[in-house]
Amino acid sequence: MKLALAQLRIEPGAVETNVDTAVAAIADAAADGVDLVALPELFAVGYFSFDLYDRTAEGLDGPTLATLADAAADHDVGVLAGSIVEDLAASRETGIETPADEGLANSAVFLDRDGDRRAVYRKHHLFGYGSAEQELLTPGDRVPTVEFADHVVGMTTCYDLRFPSLYRDLVDSGATCVLVPSAWPYPRVEHWNLLPRARAVENLLYVGAVNGVGTFDDAELLGRSAVYDPWGTTLASAGDEATTVTAHLDRNRVDEVRAEFPALDDQRT
Repeated sequence: MKLALAQLRIEPGAVETNVDTAVAAIADAAADGVDLVALPELFAVGYFSFDLYDRTAEGLDGPTLATLADAAADHDVGVLAGSIVEDLAASRETGIETPADEGLANSAVFLDRDGDRRAVYRKHHLFGYGSAEQELLTPGDRVPTVEFADHVVGMTTCYDLRFPSLYRDLVDSGATCVLVPSAWPYPRVEHWNLLPRARAVENLLYVGAVNGVGTFDDAELLGRSAVYDPWGTTLASAGDEATTVTAHLDRNRVDEVRAEFPALDDQRT
C-alpha cells in the first residue's frame, strides 16, 4: 500500500480554502499512484480556532465530507479525512450512531475508493493544558479498524499518542497500520519525534503521523509528518513546510518483524 500524508498549510477559520487545499492534495497524491491519503486533524477550521467550532460544525453527511468523498471516488483513492468538528445532533438526525445526543466531537472519517464512509473515529483523549478542547468536545467511545488494500488500518488523533493502551487495543483488533491526524504545535518537537515512533516500535506496526503547518494567534503547527515502519525506522518525513510525504507500507514486513521479535506474545495482563 502506498500511503500519502498531506501536510497541509491550514488557514485559521478559512474552511472553504482549506477544503479546496485538501482536495488538490488528494488529486496530486492520486496522480502519484497513492492508495490512501491522510489529512491532518481539524484541517478545515484549524485546531486552535476554538471560537469557530460551534459555527463550523457539520454532521457526517455535511458538505465537507461530501466534497472529500467525491474526491476519493473521482481519483480512486482512499482518504482519511483527518478530522472535522462533528455536530453530533446533525449526525444522529441522519441515522448515524453517536456517543451523545448532542454536542461536538473531533471526528476522523475513513472514506474508501468509492467515497463510502467505512469508519468513524472520535478522538478519545481530549487535550487540556490551556486548550478549550475538553470544554467544547465530547470524547469518542469506539476504536474501529478498516481493512484497506492489504492492511488493517486503525486511527487515533494527536493527543491520543500519549496513551499507549489505545494502540494495544488496535493491535488486538488486528491493526497493521495506525494513522494519526494531528495538530501538534511548537515547542513540543521532541515529543512529536518520539511518540509516533514509540507507538510503532512497541506495537510492531506502521504508524503514519500527519501534522499540519500554519500559524494561529497563540500557536504554530510544527509539521514534521512522518511514517515509521514496525521496527521504528523512518520511511519518510517532512520539515515544517506544506508538502506531501509518501511511503510504501509492505504488509509482509509486519509479519516478518513480529515473527523475528515476538514481543507481543510476551505481554502479561
